[in-house]
Amino acid sequence: MTALEENARPQALDAEEARRVRNARLERVGRWLLPLVIMIVAIWLWDRICVWNEIPQYILPRPGVVLQTLRTDAPLLFSSLLVTLKITFLSLALAVVGGVGLAVLFAQSKWVEMSFFPFAVVLQVTPIVAIFPLINIYVDNQTAKLLLCAWIVAFFPILSNTTLGLNSVDRNLRDLFQLNGATRWQQLRLLRLPAAMPYFLGGLKIAGGLSLIGAVVAEFVAGASGQSSGLASRIIEAGYRLNAPRLFAALILISLTGILIFLVLSLVSHLILRRWHESALKQER
Repeated sequence: MTALEENARPQALDAEEARRVRNARLERVGRWLLPLVIMIVAIWLWDRICVWNEIPQYILPRPGVVLQTLRTDAPLLFSSLLVTLKITFLSLALAVVGGVGLAVLFAQSKWVEMSFFPFAVVLQVTPIVAIFPLINIYVDNQTAKLLLCAWIVAFFPILSNTTLGLNSVDRNLRDLFQLNGATRWQQLRLLRLPAAMPYFLGGLKIAGGLSLIGAVVAEFVAGASGQSSGLASRIIEAGYRLNAPRLFAALILISLTGILIFLVLSLVSHLILRRWHESALKQER
C-alpha cells in the first residue's frame, strides 16, 4: 500500500462517519418535523374545504371554530375528561394486576393455562356491546359497569403478552437454574419475570390505549348522562343538538389524551429497558 493510499483511508473513514452522523441528525429531525408538516397541511386543507364549499358549521366546522369551542367549553369538557380518565386508569390498573397475576399462574402450570386461557380469548373476541346487556342486569353501580367494560377490553393484551414473555425464557438458562437447585419462586423472580418485562411493557402500551377506548365505548353503550358523565356523553349530546364544534372538540380531546397516554407509557418502557434490553439500547450506525 502506497503512502497516498494510507493517507486516503483515514479520510474516507472520517467522511463515512460524518455522513452517518449527518444522516442520524436528519432522521431525528424528520421524525417529528415530517408528521408536524403533514398535520399542518391537513388542517389547512380542512379549513379551505369548509371555505371553498361554504359548508355549514353544524355539518363541518372550521378548525378555528373547533379551537374556539375547545376554549369556551373547556370547564365542561375537561370535567368530563376527568371522569373518563378515572375509568381509564382504574381499568388499566386492574388489567395489570389481573393480567400479570393470571399470567404468572399460567406460567406455573400448563394445565391451568390450557384450562382458563380460552375463556380469556372468548372475552377478548366478544364485542363489548354484546356483553354489556348482561353486565347491566347483574351490576347495579354505574361506575362499576363502566369499569368492568373497560377492564375487559384492556385485560387481554397484558395477559397474552406477559404469558408469552414468561414462556419465552431461554431453555439453557432455565436448565442452568435447575442444575443449581433454584426453586420455582427463584426462577420466576430472577429469570422469568425479567425476561418477560419487555413483553409486559409492550402489552401495557397496547392496553393503555385500549383502556381509554374501552372507557369511551362503555360510556356510549351505558348511555351515561348528567353533569358527572364522561366525554362520550358530551359527544352524544352534541350529536343530538347538531353542535358539531363541541363534538369535534371532544373527539380531539380524546385523541390527544390517547396520544399522551401512549407517549407516557413508551417513556416508562424506555426508562426501564434502556440499560439492559436490546430493543431500547442505542443501535450502532
